[in-house]
Amino acid sequence: MASRAPALLLLLFLPSHPEGCPAACHCYSATVECGALRLRVVPQGIPPGTQTLFLQDNSITRLEPGTLAPLASLRHLYLHNNSLHALESGAFRAQPRLLELALTGNRLRGLRGGAFAGLAQLRVLYLAGNQLVRLLDFTFLHLPRLQELHLQENNIELLEDQALAGLSSLALLDLSRNQLGTISQEALQPLASLQVLRLTENPWRCDCALHWLGAWIKEGGQRLLSSRDKKIMCAEPPRLALQSLLDVSGSSLICIPPSVHVEPLEVTANLGEDLRVACQASGYPQPLVTWRKVSQPRENRPQAQAQLEGGVASLGRHGAPDTGSGMLFLTNITLAHAGKYECEAANAGGAARVPFRLLVNATRPHRLAPLAPATRPIGHEQQHEAGSMAFRALGLATQTAIAAAIALLALTALLLAAMICRRRRRRKKARAPPGEGTLFVNDYSDGPCTFAQLEEFRDERGHEMFVIDRSKPLFVEGPVDAPEDRSTAEGLAPGFHLPPRVAYEIHC
Repeated sequence: MASRAPALLLLLFLPSHPEGCPAACHCYSATVECGALRLRVVPQGIPPGTQTLFLQDNSITRLEPGTLAPLASLRHLYLHNNSLHALESGAFRAQPRLLELALTGNRLRGLRGGAFAGLAQLRVLYLAGNQLVRLLDFTFLHLPRLQELHLQENNIELLEDQALAGLSSLALLDLSRNQLGTISQEALQPLASLQVLRLTENPWRCDCALHWLGAWIKEGGQRLLSSRDKKIMCAEPPRLALQSLLDVSGSSLICIPPSVHVEPLEVTANLGEDLRVACQASGYPQPLVTWRKVSQPRENRPQAQAQLEGGVASLGRHGAPDTGSGMLFLTNITLAHAGKYECEAANAGGAARVPFRLLVNATRPHRLAPLAPATRPIGHEQQHEAGSMAFRALGLATQTAIAAAIALLALTALLLAAMICRRRRRRKKARAPPGEGTLFVNDYSDGPCTFAQLEEFRDERGHEMFVIDRSKPLFVEGPVDAPEDRSTAEGLAPGFHLPPRVAYEIHC
C-alpha cells in the first residue's frame, strides 16, 4: 500500500483528458490549452466550465458568432498571435466575467462599435502589434473597469476626441510606437484615474495643437511619464525636428489658418453628365478638406426638384476628410444634384469655407427622348430639332454599327474593282494560237508573200502587228498567161504558172 500512494498522488497532478476536451488540446480542471496547433477556428467541445483558454499561436481568422457563447465562466482568454482581421459587434457578449483579453499580434485594422460590449468586468486589454489606423469615438465605451490598455506598435494616426470615453478606471495607456502626429486635450480628459502614459516614438508634429501637451507635462503631467517617456521628440516642422517638445518654447508652436480656393464658383451641367470640382486648401498643418451640400427648406426648392423621383446628390467624398485637396465627384447628374455646396478646410489654426453652386440644365437631354403627343402646335424648327438624326445625336452602339457598315461597303467596292482589273489583264494575255506555218512579217527567210497571207495579230503586251500565214494560198486560182520559159527558169514543174513578179514592202 505504501508503494501505491505516490503513484496515486502522481495521477492526481497529471493532465486529464475528459470526454469534453477538444482533440489535440490539453485540458486541466478549469484550463484548456490549444496553443500552436495550427487551428483556423476555435475548436468545438471546450468544457463550459473553462475559466482560462489558451488559443495563441494559431491561424484563427474569425470568431464565428456563438463560438464562445457556452463559455460564460471564462476569466482569461488568450488569442494573441493569430490572424484575426476584425471583431464582430458583441463577439464577447457572453463572457461577462472576463478579466483579461489578449489580442496582441493579430491583423486588426479597425475596431467596430460594440466590439467589447458585455465586458463590464474586463481589467486588461492587449491590442498591441496589430494594424489599427484610427480609433473612433466611443470605441471603448463598454469597459468601465478597464485598468490597462495596450495599443503600442500599431499604425494609429488619428485618435478621435471621444475615442477613450468611458475609461474612467484606466490607469495605464500605452500609445507608443504608432504614427500619431497630434493628440487633443479632449481625448485624455475622460482618463481620471490615469497613472502611466506612454507617447514615445511617434512622429509628433510640434505646432499649436500640441501647445497644451507641453504645458500639461510641465505643470503636473510629469508624474505620469517616466524619464524615458518624457522624451517626446518633434518630427515636424523641419526647424524643430529632433527636438524635445519640453525644450520648445510655446511661441515656436505656431499654426497657419487654412485658405480655400474653388474655381469656378458656379457650374452649369447637363442631365446625365459627370462632374468633378476641385477644392484646393493650404495652411499649416495641412488642412482636412470636406465637401457637403447645403440643405434648403422644402418650400424653397424648385418645383422640378420636388417632383423628381429618388433624387439625392451623392458626394464622392461626402464626410470623408482629404489632406490638402478635396474633390467633389458627382456622377449621372440629376435635378436633385442642383443646389449649393460648401467646401470646408480645417486645421488646428481654424477653419475656412467656400460656397459652390451647381445649376442643372434640364432642356438639352430631352431632344433625345421620344416625342409625346402634342397638346398644342409646335413650330417647324422645334420639330426638326427634336427629330434630328444627326450622327452625334445617335447612341454609341448605333454610331458603331453605321461606321462598320460604311467600312464593309468600301471593302466590297475595292474587291470588285480588283476582280475587274484582274479579268481585263487575263483577257489581254489570252490570244488565239496562230495557224500552222505562221511567220512574223519581218522574217523573209521563208520566201515571198502576198497581202492575202497577212493577218492582223496582237502580242501578249497588246501591240498590233501583221503576220504571214503560209497556210493560205499564195496565188489566185484561175488561168494566168505567162511565158513558158519563166516557169522553167524558176525551177517549177511544167504547167505551173507564176503571176507577174511584184515586190511588196511590209511595215509593222
